[in-house]
Amino acid sequence: MNRRSVLASISLAILLLVSSLFAQQDVKGGKDHPMFPTRMPGFYLSKYKEFDFDAHKFRMKPSPVSVEGHKYEISYRTKSGEKRPSAVEVMRNYTNAFTAVGGKVLYDDGKSATMKLEKNRAEVWVEVWAANNPSGCHYYTLTIVEKGEMKQVITANAMLDALNKDGFIALDIHFDTGKSTIKPESRPIIEEIVALMKSNAALKLSVEGHTDNVGDAASNKKLSEERAQFVVAAIVGQGIDASRLSAAGFGQDKPVADNRTEEGRAKNRRVELVKK
Repeated sequence: MNRRSVLASISLAILLLVSSLFAQQDVKGGKDHPMFPTRMPGFYLSKYKEFDFDAHKFRMKPSPVSVEGHKYEISYRTKSGEKRPSAVEVMRNYTNAFTAVGGKVLYDDGKSATMKLEKNRAEVWVEVWAANNPSGCHYYTLTIVEKGEMKQVITANAMLDALNKDGFIALDIHFDTGKSTIKPESRPIIEEIVALMKSNAALKLSVEGHTDNVGDAASNKKLSEERAQFVVAAIVGQGIDASRLSAAGFGQDKPVADNRTEEGRAKNRRVELVKK
């Protein structure tokens, strides 16, 4: 073998080694989910996908259950030379960690498991799937769905149509739990209210807060008043004359749905714009 061939062989060997090492690093942009910050030892993150809104069919008996919401698909592979655990060991690590924080295992066949956690009015579904062979698990995937509905921001024109037709419109404005701070995801709704009032100079509105029946009635009334006032302040802060707006809070006194169900309570937690 001549000198040029030897150098070429060495270069190829180095390239393959570097490629192999690079391939065993976490994929760019990938991250562990906050619920599972500690992965199995000896694994690297090989694939990562995140969707603002998607669905997944979770394995259940007698049939799969489709859940929609914010979705994560996170896959891990064993690093070269690392000991491979069994699929059962992978499954038990995740099911034990999940049940330790209050989650429930709904399905487990030793190679895949479906789990659900309900906490603070949130619902999270998790599927763990582990590839198994005689040498152990070399690959496993977490599919996580933070259940929720796709939020459509109602437009200024749609608000005006409802106000002209019904005299009011209910809006799903989200606040920090137990507080009057508007969550960032609801800021676009405030911007549409501002656009509505800017394009309709004679329009005057009462902003009215409502809650479900969870907690103390007096506290709920106070919270609903504070939230209505905060919405008014947010609108005024974008250039709308304060004289065109008023705020009121009714707490749990005017439900529009059954407070015995989570769906009903969610509908009762609302802010209404009422045409003056």
